[in-house]
Amino acid sequence: WPHFDRLCGCCPCASDLAKRTHCTVGADCLPEQTRHTHAIAEKIHALWRCQSRQVHDTISGCQRLMWGNPVLGTHSGMVIALAILVALAVDEYAGEPPNRWHPVVAIGWCLDALGQRIAPLASAHAAQDDVFSKRNFVIFCASALAWIATAALFLIAFYWLEKSILILTSSMLPTAHTLVSAMVLGVLLKPMLAYRMLSDEVKAVEQALQSSLAAGRERLSCLVSRDVALLSAADVRESAIETLAENLNDSVVAPVFWFAIAGLPGAVLYRVANTADAMWGYRGVRGGRVWTWAGKWAARVDDVLSWMPARLTTALLWTGLSWSRWRKTAAEASKTPSPNGGWCMGAMALALQVRLGKPKVYVLNEQAPTPDAAAVMQALKYAEKLRLALIWMALAVVVLGLLGYSFENHHHTTWRP
Repeated sequence: WPHFDRLCGCCPCASDLAKRTHCTVGADCLPEQTRHTHAIAEKIHALWRCQSRQVHDTISGCQRLMWGNPVLGTHSGMVIALAILVALAVDEYAGEPPNRWHPVVAIGWCLDALGQRIAPLASAHAAQDDVFSKRNFVIFCASALAWIATAALFLIAFYWLEKSILILTSSMLPTAHTLVSAMVLGVLLKPMLAYRMLSDEVKAVEQALQSSLAAGRERLSCLVSRDVALLSAADVRESAIETLAENLNDSVVAPVFWFAIAGLPGAVLYRVANTADAMWGYRGVRGGRVWTWAGKWAARVDDVLSWMPARLTTALLWTGLSWSRWRKTAAEASKTPSPNGGWCMGAMALALQVRLGKPKVYVLNEQAPTPDAAAVMQALKYAEKLRLALIWMALAVVVLGLLGYSFENHHHTTWRP
């Protein structure tokens, strides 16, 4: 058995084995063959202990590398994954909380109140939108400070909530601590994502369009900021599919991504950035005010925080993503003014093999036909596949955590021949 001799020289258990020159049963009077058999069995035991340690270290290392979270502590991987599953389940079966208890609505109230005081009236700021001037610089700085103040307010509140939950559950048994923390954090995470509402609204647009074009336009106006008065039925469907694709990132993947990175404060920070971009991030006049400089900070921060989640959303929309598909999606994304939304919309257009576009702004997958009712339903199926992919990813982390916990408790188990 020469390979066992080589193994014992490098095995972590070699120092223990070096002390055992004879069988631990202790009888030198045992036959030579018996002592040799026991020595081989001890070396097999050393191999088993060495391999179990290596597997445990690999699993634990993967947990720390992929899911280490300074906010959530040692059980961060399990807590984060279970909290995501709870949030998605609450979203599916309970929907949105009332407006008076909805933190995103509160974020919107703060941003609206501040924006009305920062963005100048169009009548007083007419021909100076894009010109850099002292006044525009002051507007930009004021909007940045207002954004930071709003983000700090909600970050502190949710950081305190998260830490309080973990402190209150820290006296429980480890399993109870993990489960209770995950359930409470999942409920608090739910308002930061809105898959069910997004899916329901897109379905409602298609149902309204089936009754009349005017009804479809009116329903679409609840989802988009563009003028819907002159849109055809095909344009209405294009807008609905684009909104679905872009908001799969903004309202599902990105909040989950930042929650996995930085807990509840991460998800709240992204929601502040995305809400501010939706309310302030316009070029020119909207609502009687000029937002070119007042919304520039909000738009840039949202671009930065959405960069990685948008690419992840693209990968999840494409089943079996290949390099050629990625290049095609990148080519389509470059046609849009958004550095992130174009990726999601381009992936959806290519996956559905339909044409998507915004009048006088961009056209994606130009040679394809315009979408029909079947294309809208198919887009919703792709969205559901993305949600299921997030669920499977969270379940995989739970399994990884359970394996790590099992090895942590059992890799010191001794075995004797």
